[in-house]
Amino acid sequence: MSKLRLAVVGAGPAGIYASDLILKAERDFEVSIDLFDMLPAPYGLVRYGVAPDHPRIKGIIKALYEVLDRGDIRFFGNVNYGTDITLEDLKQHYNAVIFATGAIRDAALNIPGIDLDGSYGAADFVNWYDAHPDFPLEWPLNAKEIAVIGNGNVALDVARMLIKRPDDLLSTDIPDHVYQGLKNSPVTDVHVFGRRGPAQVKFSPLELREALHVEGVQAIVYDEDFQYDEGSQAAIDGNNQVRVMVKTLEELRENPAEAQERRLHLHFFSSPVEVVGEDGKVSAIRFERTELDGSGGVKPTGKFEEFPVQAVYRAVGYFGSE
Repeated sequence: MSKLRLAVVGAGPAGIYASDLILKAERDFEVSIDLFDMLPAPYGLVRYGVAPDHPRIKGIIKALYEVLDRGDIRFFGNVNYGTDITLEDLKQHYNAVIFATGAIRDAALNIPGIDLDGSYGAADFVNWYDAHPDFPLEWPLNAKEIAVIGNGNVALDVARMLIKRPDDLLSTDIPDHVYQGLKNSPVTDVHVFGRRGPAQVKFSPLELREALHVEGVQAIVYDEDFQYDEGSQAAIDGNNQVRVMVKTLEELRENPAEAQERRLHLHFFSSPVEVVGEDGKVSAIRFERTELDGSGGVKPTGKFEEFPVQAVYRAVGYFGSE
């Protein structure tokens, strides 16, 4: 019987599941798989990219562990592709190579002031609160008012972790240095901004409901942000997930939450144009208001708004490693 030697670079869910599928596939030859990762432990973003208060998602690790625990996949950690091993090295020892390195870096947001002190990428913050070994233990949590740019689940995760009462995280696997950092944060308001409307958000219904019902935090939406056009209505009518999210937001609009000392604000139709600075540090963020174009997209209005904030987190997407 012939034997295929396979190298998989990246030990996150994609790399592990790909290895599992190959080993379970019907074939008339033997396969040996070696799994490489730059980190000392496997599981990728499930281990280092999920908020501590999401144990259901972190539970995926159990299934991944069972794959590796069978003993038919070898794992090599602390191996940096490009320096410790190269493609030429792998070609010499393996018949095929699968790259499953994922998207681990923050996408850029090219607006003036984005590099000011107090402006951060969401991926870096997520890596900090998940105790990624390549990130320091300290994180500058000294802002009372914070802007989070983005309308996806990562934006909600970042906003929720920033505004949630730290003691409510003690029942999770939150690292102690993260708990201490959040406990000393003076935050009172987190503003989440998206450039389109309620019918175009990329949240999942579960994430949205969770963010709007954090104990001790008042969720706030604004009447002027509830606009719908034909494209929006088509999305609402044709997609149950969109319909649920719009209904959830409309219910909050109609029944405002009780006032609390901490507040989570959701803003729509806000396209960032500048991070404003003072003495090299973030002092505000400036947006251009947008409006629907009839098809569910948006166009600029020429009207601008400025919000005083002392920190900005961009959650506008990830891109893959080189």
